[in-house]
Amino acid sequence: MELEIKLKEEGKISRLTNKTFQFDPRLKDGFFAANYFLKSRKIVEKYAGNHIVTMQFFQRRDDSKLCGVDEAIALVHEYAVHPEELEILALHDGDIIQANEPVLKITGKYENFGYLESMIDGILARRTSVCTNVYNVMKVLNGAADIFSMADRQDDYHTQIGDGYATYVAGIRKVSTDAQGLWWGGHGVGTMPHALIQVCGGDICKAADLYHKTFPEEKVTALIDYNNNVVHDSVMLAKHLGETLRAVRVDTSKSLIDHYFDDKDTSGFDPHGVCKELIFALRKALDDNGFNFVKIVVSSSFTAEKIQEWVKLGVPVDTYGVGTSFVNNMTCGFTGDLVMLDGKKQAKEGRENIPSNRLEKVLYPVGRKER
Repeated sequence: MELEIKLKEEGKISRLTNKTFQFDPRLKDGFFAANYFLKSRKIVEKYAGNHIVTMQFFQRRDDSKLCGVDEAIALVHEYAVHPEELEILALHDGDIIQANEPVLKITGKYENFGYLESMIDGILARRTSVCTNVYNVMKVLNGAADIFSMADRQDDYHTQIGDGYATYVAGIRKVSTDAQGLWWGGHGVGTMPHALIQVCGGDICKAADLYHKTFPEEKVTALIDYNNNVVHDSVMLAKHLGETLRAVRVDTSKSLIDHYFDDKDTSGFDPHGVCKELIFALRKALDDNGFNFVKIVVSSSFTAEKIQEWVKLGVPVDTYGVGTSFVNNMTCGFTGDLVMLDGKKQAKEGRENIPSNRLEKVLYPVGRKER
């Protein structure tokens, strides 16, 4: 079956639907809804029903890359009562948004959709945070090196699917797990962990040989910091494997100083972890020994700020692996507010119906092409 994301990219449908998102059916019963929203729905149904309200969603950060809108709309269309009666205006996944800009407005009877508020907030917050984090790295990298997402261990594994989609929207196509590629047809990529070297008794050459024996169609990218002697071990492995070695990955802990610096003056810089001085030395050693074809991959606590500095300094990195900074969930927090009641302004102090000429009307069913 053809993925919806491909149909959307071909212009055949306007938005993704629950065929992609596969929501937990317990959502219908309010299992994931804040209890006070469920109580409010009951009160409104009994005593204050049939009023038409407008609910508006926004966040407070400039230059954010929006994600989660299709998912939020699909949630409403799947679990609201009479979704065909709702008017929904929305931006699109991948849009750049500014602080206090509305990204989604829903108009209809409160009792029919209001209980979904906190779930919509959460979807938009998580997806936009991850998407913006990745977008910030992509901006500073600007094609200077390749990049892949290693965000498979920083949070509960259930987050991988949605995070992987947000990563895709931001522009990354290389992820660590099949789950991260589920909604867009991607598959996990990777080579060897420290664990493989450990079970080989710390012998990097043996681990690389076993990897290539098991996956002969692949060239080897070897994790090279197991013995904390990156320069020495990279040259040793390159001599052992020759052109079978595609790349070495440096993942040195921030608590360690590589043995390359044992007899060197490090008073002018911080030699801990994956430092730029180590990568310059590694590149030089590989080139001096005739292994200019071996690429360098780095990982371990890389942020947009650190990558920007390294790109500016010309640190010879071919690929960055980034994880933790991608899944910081505090980047973009969303707020849903009721701002209109029966066509008139009605909102708590400090809130108002924010005008926008960017919002587009969403049709029902959601998969139809908007015109």
